[in-house]
Amino acid sequence: MPEDEKLPFTGHLEELRKRLLICIYAVAGAFVPAYLFKEQLFEVLMSPLIRVMEPGDKLVFTGLPEAFFTYLKVSFLAAILVAAPIILYQFWMFVAPGLYTKERRLLLPVVFLSTVFFLGGALFGYFVVFPWGFNFFLGFATEWIRPLPSMKEYLSFSSKLLLAFGLVFELPLVVTFMAKLGLVSVDFLKKNRKYALLLFFVGAAILTPPDVVTQVMMAMPLMLLYEISIIGARIFARKPIDTETETDEKTA
Repeated sequence: MPEDEKLPFTGHLEELRKRLLICIYAVAGAFVPAYLFKEQLFEVLMSPLIRVMEPGDKLVFTGLPEAFFTYLKVSFLAAILVAAPIILYQFWMFVAPGLYTKERRLLLPVVFLSTVFFLGGALFGYFVVFPWGFNFFLGFATEWIRPLPSMKEYLSFSSKLLLAFGLVFELPLVVTFMAKLGLVSVDFLKKNRKYALLLFFVGAAILTPPDVVTQVMMAMPLMLLYEISIIGARIFARKPIDTETETDEKTA
C-alpha cells in the first residue's frame, strides 16, 4: 500500500484535470513562438525530402487554405516536442500517488530519460528513416510519372512518423521501470519474445502510414529495443526475497 491515503474517484478526476491543464498551457505557451518561425520550422521538417528530390522539384499546395493550416499544424507539432518534458513529467506525477515512497524517487530520472528516449526516437526517424524512406518512394518516378508531394500530405506523413518513433523508443524505459516495480521479469520477457515480435509488426502497422516499408523500419528498431529492455530489466529488476533467510532471521 502506498503511504498516502487513497483518493476518491472524483479526486483522481480532479488531479487528471489539473495535469491536463498544465500540459495544455505548456503546449500553448510553446505554440506562440513556434508559429513566429513557422516557415523555418517547415523547411527543417521537409529538408530530408528536398535532399532526395530532383533539382527544381518543390512541394505544392492544392487548396487555398492548405498552406495556412499546414503552418498551424507544424507549429503545433513543434510545440508538442518542446513541451514534451513537461507533458512526460505530468504523466509520471499523475502515476506517482500509486507508488511507494522509494519508487517515487525514480520519477525524476524516469522523466529525464523519457524525454531523452522520445527525442532520440524522433531524431532516429528524421535522420535515418526519412532519407531512406523518401528515396525509396521517389524511386517509383519515371519519365512519364512525376511526384508532386503536397504540404498537407507531407506534414501528415512526417508528423505521424516522428511521434510514432518517439513513442516506441520509450519501450526500454517502460519495461525497465515495470521490472523495477516487479511487474515483469527477465524470464517472462525472454519467454514471450516471439509474441512481442508479432506485436511489434502489428503495432507498427497501426502507428505508421499504410505501407510495408515504414512498418518494417519501425518494427526492426523495436526488436533491438526489446533486447535492450531485457538487459535493463536484468540490471534494475527487483531482487527476489530469500524466504528461507527471512524465516531464519525472524526465528532468531
